Amino acid sequence: MIGVIQRVSEASVRIDGEITGRIGPGLLVLVCAEQGDTEVQADKFLAKLLKLRIFSDAQGKMNHSVQDLDGQGTLGGLLLVSQFTLAANLQGGNRPSFTQAAAPADGRRLYDYLVLQARATHPQVQTGQFAADMQVALINDGPVTIPMRIAPAPSP
Repeated sequence: MIGVIQRVSEASVRIDGEITGRIGPGLLVLVCAEQGDTEVQADKFLAKLLKLRIFSDAQGKMNHSVQDLDGQGTLGGLLLVSQFTLAANLQGGNRPSFTQAAAPADGRRLYDYLVLQARATHPQVQTGQFAADMQVALINDGPVTIPMRIAPAPSP
């Protein structure tokens, strides 16, 4: 599973001109399931995401996670947006290949699973819509942008 994590002051997703997800301070996460990914990768991805210490403490050091923001009087939001293009392979020329992305049915299943698990463990989770044409707006705080990959376990 691949993700691009952006610490934001605010972010939103629009589909057909209508806002479908919006957060204030928190994390905008673009996420892509790859071939071979299972719920195991989604669980590891979410666990790492929720504990990732990229928010500043009183001394300005990145020591707080999105979960820690809730304890500081600010509810840290998660905005999860599916984006299969994160699996792009550019080695064959100028047109990206997306063959490493999970098949649409698997991608949807794993994205829905990730969202369900996130909502069960975090108080504020907003989303885009799988396979929709979305417009994502954000104010990147820092800027802080971090790529993350949780690879499937190697086959025995």
